[in-house]
Amino acid sequence: MNRRNMLWSAISASGAALGASSVKAASEAAPSNKLNVVYHLSDADKVNFVLGNIQNHIDGVGGPEHVTIALVIHGPALKAFHWAQANPDVSKRVGDFSKDGVELAACGNTMKAQNVTLRDLLPGFVSAEKGGVVRLAELQSQGYLYLRP
Repeated sequence: MNRRNMLWSAISASGAALGASSVKAASEAAPSNKLNVVYHLSDADKVNFVLGNIQNHIDGVGGPEHVTIALVIHGPALKAFHWAQANPDVSKRVGDFSKDGVELAACGNTMKAQNVTLRDLLPGFVSAEKGGVVRLAELQSQGYLYLRP
């Protein structure tokens, strides 16, 4: 075998090994089938409906480990989540969702308009300081699917 053939054989073998390791790395880093979903809630009369949709979504995919869900709330709907006014069913669902890893984001602008802080809301909420609609857009830009039941 001449030197050119030996060199070509070595390069080919190295390329094959590199290609195989790239395929293995790509398959290990392949994205999961876990969906990212953001629910948008602003209508006070849809609070129970949206919370039911979220629970059905979690149940339908086989549990919270199979989906990432965020709930962004602004406008009149936020009043349903004030701890002093929340009905027991809403309180229980919010607690369960918080344990399941659902992001519960309250619009910072709505919080100011309603003169409430995170302490006034049910436990588990975070503030969308820049606003609910900004948070919705941020999540959508990160690949979250947008649902507004």
